Amino acid sequence: MDYKKIIEENKEYVRNLRREFHKYPELSFEEVQTTKKIAEELDRLGISYEINDVKNTGLVAKIKGNGKKAVMLRADIDALNVDEKNDVEYKSMVKNKMHACGHDAHIAILLGAAKILNENKEKLNGDVYLVFQPAEEIAEGAKYMINFSNWYEKIDNVLGGHVWSGLEAGKISCEAGYRMAAGDYVKISVTGKSGHGSEPSETIDATVVAAAIIMNLQTVVSRRYSPLDELAVTIGKITSGVRFNVISGYAEMEGTVRYFSDHISDTIEQTIKEVCENTAKAYGASCEVDYQKLVLATKNEEKSSALAQKTIEEVLGKDHIAPMKKVTGGEDFSQYLQKKDGAFLFIGTGNSKKQTDFPHHSERFDVDDDVLSSASMVYAKYAINFLDKE
Repeated sequence: MDYKKIIEENKEYVRNLRREFHKYPELSFEEVQTTKKIAEELDRLGISYEINDVKNTGLVAKIKGNGKKAVMLRADIDALNVDEKNDVEYKSMVKNKMHACGHDAHIAILLGAAKILNENKEKLNGDVYLVFQPAEEIAEGAKYMINFSNWYEKIDNVLGGHVWSGLEAGKISCEAGYRMAAGDYVKISVTGKSGHGSEPSETIDATVVAAAIIMNLQTVVSRRYSPLDELAVTIGKITSGVRFNVISGYAEMEGTVRYFSDHISDTIEQTIKEVCENTAKAYGASCEVDYQKLVLATKNEEKSSALAQKTIEEVLGKDHIAPMKKVTGGEDFSQYLQKKDGAFLFIGTGNSKKQTDFPHHSERFDVDDDVLSSASMVYAKYAINFLDKE
């Protein structure tokens, strides 16, 4: 295969797809029209698929080859509640909705890979499943798709990836081991006793209790776990009070916990609950903690990571492989890795000259979509290489 020729031939195709999807973002589990557009493109390519009819969003396509092995390539498809501030011709057409994390690029990359694989399906030594997954942003989409039909049972390996504005455009990272953190959700409800702002002694101030809990939670990282542990505890939202001269009797907080290691996973929920409940008790208040494990840590299997790096070198050259530290963002691609070997790529799209180096989830987020067809070729060649292995 002439990789450079294929990449160049597909550059405009993949770029145009990405920009079209960018204009019409849909939120998690609302991606019905996005799914239809993906299906229409697969129809044009002559690739069969099944739409997940539980919510009519998300689909699994299949390119049948010659052999018993199977590999899965995945793209997430949902957008975010962000009002885009970029002045570009492909700007979001929907107010307060935007592909601010690059999932539009993921769709285009996978469709580009589908096109390449379908054009070479007679040479495939096995089947390729293409999973277009909804609801990654709320960490529910991977489970939703795994439970759809029986495709997951049939595959032997999985590959996914994420465009990354903090990585130079054209570079790809795929180290073995942990790549993204586990992400948990915590909701803390404090019940005190409300009253007049002039008589605090007659109340149990839920705002004060909530403030104490927030401060004491900082000691979870600094005093309850080793300095060598990688752990973040963040309260991102607090709601308390109804009026300036009324002492609040109820407060509610929401936050996230990020980590990698199993021993933190086994103990962190109980630790958080102890700190919250005992702090509230010290003030005469009560506290309830709703703790949910949303995503597991994403960990690249060693042989799959080595195959991905070999593929990148083969397709693009060794100088396009870039080392990158693991990140504390979460990814529900980790769900696919629980029972299957596989790897997750970081695909560099950061380019300061094109202003595509803004952070993910920013209202100014954008990608250098000239590099996306290269990623399509890497995806396709990874599938080919895996199926060629004995």
